[in-house]
Amino acid sequence: MAVADSAEGSSGPGPGEGQGSGQVLAAIDIGTNSFHLVVARTTRSGAFEIIAREKEVVRLGSGSGDMKRLAPDAIDRGIDALTRFRQIAEISGAEVRAIATSAVREADNRDEFLRRARDDAGVEVEVVSGVEEARLIHLGVLQDVAVVDKRLLLIDIGGGSTEFVVGEGTEMLAARSLKLGAIRLTDRFFAHEPLTAGQVRQCRAHVRSYLGPVVREVHRLGFEVAIGSSGTILNVAEMVRQRRGESGRAVSNITFSRKELGKVVASLVEATTVKQRLKVAGLDVRRVDIIVGGAILLDEAAAALGIEEMTVSDYALREGLVLDTLQRSSPASSLIGEGTADIRARSVRRLSNLCPEERAHAEHSRHLALELFDATSDLHELGAPARELLAAAALLANVGIAISHDRHHLHSYYVIRHAEHLRGFTQREVELIAQVARYHRKSLPKAKHEAFASLTSRDQRTVRTLAGILRTAIALDRSHAGVVQDLACRREGETLVLEVGSRGDPSLELYTAEERKELLATALGVDVRLEAVSVATWPRT
Repeated sequence: MAVADSAEGSSGPGPGEGQGSGQVLAAIDIGTNSFHLVVARTTRSGAFEIIAREKEVVRLGSGSGDMKRLAPDAIDRGIDALTRFRQIAEISGAEVRAIATSAVREADNRDEFLRRARDDAGVEVEVVSGVEEARLIHLGVLQDVAVVDKRLLLIDIGGGSTEFVVGEGTEMLAARSLKLGAIRLTDRFFAHEPLTAGQVRQCRAHVRSYLGPVVREVHRLGFEVAIGSSGTILNVAEMVRQRRGESGRAVSNITFSRKELGKVVASLVEATTVKQRLKVAGLDVRRVDIIVGGAILLDEAAAALGIEEMTVSDYALREGLVLDTLQRSSPASSLIGEGTADIRARSVRRLSNLCPEERAHAEHSRHLALELFDATSDLHELGAPARELLAAAALLANVGIAISHDRHHLHSYYVIRHAEHLRGFTQREVELIAQVARYHRKSLPKAKHEAFASLTSRDQRTVRTLAGILRTAIALDRSHAGVVQDLACRREGETLVLEVGSRGDPSLELYTAEERKELLATALGVDVRLEAVSVATWPRT
């Protein structure tokens, strides 16, 4: 069942769901081929309704291999589109959340695009991993197609990458993101006219060479229904509908067979030039130059994965982003889907299982770190999002021990940074978690450290503060025995007195914390003094 109500083409909100009934959100999907904007308003029933949609074909990414550079003119087009999208969002008073996928994710000069998006367009852009992209697409599709009670196979073909998901209910059982997309395949195999049979064969062989891991995963898990989303598949569905002689405004929830898909692909391949393809009924003129690569990709995937029919969804990443944003701000949301905070917490704990012997220490360090964060909130003013990053870093600080105890803080950084199955986090958030974990011991953050130097000044301050808190918290469980049970703080002029509530002798913990408090003191801009207090006098006020 779908809980996202569209205001487009309707007479307006239903009873009890009038305008102004909830918060307004704007989700921007920065894709390789197109930029999409969805403006949505929450309703009193706990759902959301779409009140505006915009799409611009930007062609941000190009290249037959790894998309290593964003061209200057492509960046200019992207910034212009983002500026217009922000202006549209402002008309509705919407909070804007923007995410970038394959083209930006892979570009060496992505920082230039992100800086210009922030400074010129006034839009903060988050970059997401392929697996996180897949999760958001899955979340969006569940709002449109009635498959929450079935095991589904989801395919989303973009310009630069294709996401595959096997899900059951709201759970994502497996996800793969492959560097196959309509633009990427076009640039490699169909850059010049006329299209030849040899190019088609080469493209098909190339696609098959990538599909092996997905085929094995899908065959292992199985599926009951196949869902397709995003531009290529939606346009294929429209061409199928035109061949049937059907008409209608929306293609969402239309089902087509593999035989019908094959006929559409054949008609596209037979049209060896753009001019000829323009005669194919239902083909979107904005997609005419890249449709062959995308259609062949879908055809090969359907054959390899045993898809006999596919249902299409007009909802995808941007609608998933709306729901994800709602779940972040309102964990009690009644919308379909496990809460994003729950997904993030579960994925962090799954990664922490690399070192089960460290679990008790990690959990206790997390408890102390969060107490210290809360007690010093008036000094750092970082807020709830940073608190969650600190909690994750505390649980993951020692996962590097799975590689080697020596220099394990550096190994922890690597493991966290490259653990693409940390679901629900953006790449920026993963980077911050990894850096806080990296600085939980040994060297302090320094400008000569490349990863730290690449952060914005705001994020550098966040890392220093959270790492300072975590270093102190971990030190206060130096014996791994839970001697220090609680923390509280009080101010004495420019000194922060850290009251350490202990059961037993905390001398080792106090000594270690004294040795490691420098970063905390510097980050908070105060002197720090530790003071032992018996837990019998707790709670402190």
